[in-house]
Amino acid sequence: MNLVTVHDYAWIRTSPLFDHMLESGYTLTLIRGRSPQEVLRAMEAEPRGTGEGTAGLIEADDAHRAEADDDWDESYVAGAFSTPGERGDWTVVLGFDGGLGIEGACAEALSKGGRVVAHSSNGGKPIHLFHWFEDGELRTTFEGPSARDGNSPDELVPLLREVGFQLTAEGEHDESAPAVDRKAAVLALTERLTGVHVTESLLRDARYELGLVPEQPAKEWTGLVIDITDAHGERLYREWSYEEVAAASDRARAEANAPIVITHDEPLAKDCSERETGA
Repeated sequence: MNLVTVHDYAWIRTSPLFDHMLESGYTLTLIRGRSPQEVLRAMEAEPRGTGEGTAGLIEADDAHRAEADDDWDESYVAGAFSTPGERGDWTVVLGFDGGLGIEGACAEALSKGGRVVAHSSNGGKPIHLFHWFEDGELRTTFEGPSARDGNSPDELVPLLREVGFQLTAEGEHDESAPAVDRKAAVLALTERLTGVHVTESLLRDARYELGLVPEQPAKEWTGLVIDITDAHGERLYREWSYEEVAAASDRARAEANAPIVITHDEPLAKDCSERETGA
């Protein structure tokens, strides 16, 4: 039985490679039963040969970014390799993608008949996501472990507690529990679900199949929600539909483009006349 916990991943805090991953923004995805080439094809990645270790992956990604015409281009070079894990071989995909991750529909397709586990960071900002896909569906996803989503958001609560997350038996945040390194806990959780023990040398020394992952088209949005709770527990919740936002935008645009009319009332005109005549 795999009893790995948060303590087994303390190495990430002294790892130059993991520092680079956090600073750049990364996604690490593990896929069971699919070859690296199959995964890169599913990601619609253009083959870019192979890279020796993370040095080769970083070099290829940096070269692509130097050639890109658009500073906002979100395409990136991903690297994939195969490694043994629970119930067979797993493909590990690493991308310095700013935390974008494998597109949801692609991850669902890759998980059919198997499993996909991914975690990411968006590069220096406090957003660290976790996703678990099983047999074509998103089972559990979270940023903070006490605010889970997915088709079975509570299924992993026992595992979350075992690896070290501060949760009660009901899955709520346990303030009485000692503080934990959440990123290390996420890696421990990933190992519990995959059987793959991720080490710095595993990532650093692998021979990567490389692929240029294209920028994903922007998704259409249907509304805007503001949901803020202040330090005193006061909550502000507002929701607007796409139509309401579009109408407000049109009104603001019309007002900004309207001609400016300057008028003077009678007292002002009289005061000006008196100053001109010295009265």
